[in-house]
Amino acid sequence: MALKGQMGRALLNLSVLALNISFAFYFVPRHTSAGIGSRSQAFRDFSNTFEKGGTNTLRGVYVSNTLALPIVQQPPGNSNYVSSRNGEATQFSTASQYGNIGLLAHNFLSGKSFSKLVLGQEVRLLFDDGHVEYFVISEILRYRALEPGNPYSEFQNLSSPDEVLSAGEMFNRAYAGKHHVTLQTCIAAEGSSSWGRLFVLAAPKSQHIGLTSLHMDGHP
Repeated sequence: MALKGQMGRALLNLSVLALNISFAFYFVPRHTSAGIGSRSQAFRDFSNTFEKGGTNTLRGVYVSNTLALPIVQQPPGNSNYVSSRNGEATQFSTASQYGNIGLLAHNFLSGKSFSKLVLGQEVRLLFDDGHVEYFVISEILRYRALEPGNPYSEFQNLSSPDEVLSAGEMFNRAYAGKHHVTLQTCIAAEGSSSWGRLFVLAAPKSQHIGLTSLHMDGHP
């Protein structure tokens, strides 16, 4: 197997967002009085912006009242690519090798909206063939890079400072394991644009059926 080679690329790819990251803002305006019907209409409007094709390519990600982003693919052989356009996210090809979906964005562009996501929100993924997959945000990870300029830096858990992970362990924490979606961007602090990392993990919605404590939008 080429797992060792893949892990080497994963460690390199973990540094994709380590440089030239700062804060900005992109999100769908919040309408606090909107009901399920209007939220569903907003999703339909977003879905209708895509021409349907016959492939299984991921085309968009939607979270009610928070973000609605088209997704671009990394060029072949360039797994370090992240879109420089505001209003787009980039699918992380290395995560796909582990059976999961990674979405990257600079936090001075679309990635700023990732910091507005909260536990229990529903994440909808739109595919080129027209089908939609539903996930629920199950975990939010915030880590400080102990050496922000080093792609092999160790990472300290901001919620549990005693936990310090190597770059490889951080990659596995965010992208390995059961099928899920991970949205990643950087955290800027203390004058460093790449001070830390934000990972928002969402599990398939079917795993959350019956968890009434979670707030999830109704389907269209």
